[in-house]
Amino acid sequence: MSRHTLQLKRRQVLFGLLPLWPAAHAQAELADLDRVRARGTLKVALYKDNAPFSGNVPGGGMQGLDVAIAAALAREMGLQLALLSFDADENMNDDLRNMVWRGHYLGYGPADVMLHVPVDKYLMQENRQALIFAPYMREQVVLAHDVRRVPEVRAAEDLKGLPLAVERGTGAASALMGHGGGLLRADVHLYPSGPEAVKAVLEGKAAAAYVTRAQAESVLSKAEPKPGDIRLTPLQLRGVPDGWPIGLAIKAENRKLGEALETALQSLRSKGELLAIFQQQGLTLTAP
Repeated sequence: MSRHTLQLKRRQVLFGLLPLWPAAHAQAELADLDRVRARGTLKVALYKDNAPFSGNVPGGGMQGLDVAIAAALAREMGLQLALLSFDADENMNDDLRNMVWRGHYLGYGPADVMLHVPVDKYLMQENRQALIFAPYMREQVVLAHDVRRVPEVRAAEDLKGLPLAVERGTGAASALMGHGGGLLRADVHLYPSGPEAVKAVLEGKAAAAYVTRAQAESVLSKAEPKPGDIRLTPLQLRGVPDGWPIGLAIKAENRKLGEALETALQSLRSKGELLAIFQQQGLTLTAP
């Protein structure tokens, strides 16, 4: 065989392979979604203690808004639901690493998808290995106040001298205690969770609670008798955003899985099922 013939054959082999690369690449993109479908289950990561969105219940299982949404997404995709509950780590970056793209060092995870992830540009930039997308609600911090004790709130200064409730370790707590150089610090009482802070208002232990709208609505919707004296008023303090969208997160390379999840979510929204889930949980569906 001449050198010219050999070079020609090498070129034919080389260029003959090129048209096959896109097809092989497409198969690689589909591999993860195919694997999920072959397994027959959608593995969803949810926080263990994040009422009213998700939380373990005595005797096993989980309940909350995100649990219901996860079940609806799996059903819409023709899959069974497998929940992977986990404790929050030091920050969201750690949670995304443990539950979305690498797995926990203790040996569990990652899941196919994680719910209740802030759709935030800075968070996206910090976590290139994860794809954060498909917001399904907008969260907001509000003041749940007893109108008999706090008829109207125009500014945080209106709360001076009144017992206030807030969840320990949150940005809301820091903002409330730090406002005006500590103007309200002596009035603030810390509670283990937002729902417990709202219950303090219902029980008369606090005049107002600075919590998320979902936390407040969840407690108020379940209270008996129905409280007619509690109002939810937006109160933006320094360091507290004026609402933020909440969505899903998957491993960045699993684009086809992401497309399938987004299609399922859009279907739930268009059919009114997403609204029904929020209403069943006693919550307001707010546009992301």
